[in-house]
Amino acid sequence: MTSTTGGAPFVVGLGGTLRANSSTERALRYCLASVERQGGRTRLFAGPDLDLPMYAPHSLERTPQALELVGALRDADAVVVGSPGYHGAISGLVKNALDYIEDLREDPRVYLDNTPWGCVSCAYGWQAAVGTLGQLRSIGHALRAWPTPLGVAINSADQIWDDAGELTDPTIRDQLDMLAAQVLTFARVPRESA
Repeated sequence: MTSTTGGAPFVVGLGGTLRANSSTERALRYCLASVERQGGRTRLFAGPDLDLPMYAPHSLERTPQALELVGALRDADAVVVGSPGYHGAISGLVKNALDYIEDLREDPRVYLDNTPWGCVSCAYGWQAAVGTLGQLRSIGHALRAWPTPLGVAINSADQIWDDAGELTDPTIRDQLDMLAAQVLTFARVPRESA
């Protein structure tokens, strides 16, 4: 972790849908690519990576996928979470994956204490996009993380991607770049002084 080794911050991205190349996954991929352009290291858990058994706190059995996710989150200097807005709320897929953070409850860093937490939401309409963004920020607070000042809500009804899946909207591009910068800035703050 950057706070103890002085290396490049490690940022874990988590989110998307089971549909490959969803708007949420593309936004997360763009944000993590921006993190890398700005000097960070990244790992993305999206789509099939999040197709985990329902979290069962009373059971200690974990699939290899769940152990990999929890291990990456344990090592993360920062996290960027993206969710589609389904019926005005975060998706069950993303919420279930986030529930596995409970496995960090007895770690030296409980949950994601003092960890920067970037949020991205995508929905077909502003109401669901903004509502989902608020829920992601609340979950970050519950996990003792620090939501970044900027969260990015994306209205999937707008044409922001070209036919090749490239981000063409300059406002959204700037917001995702700024989110990456904020996550990295806060990840570089030593935890002891945070």
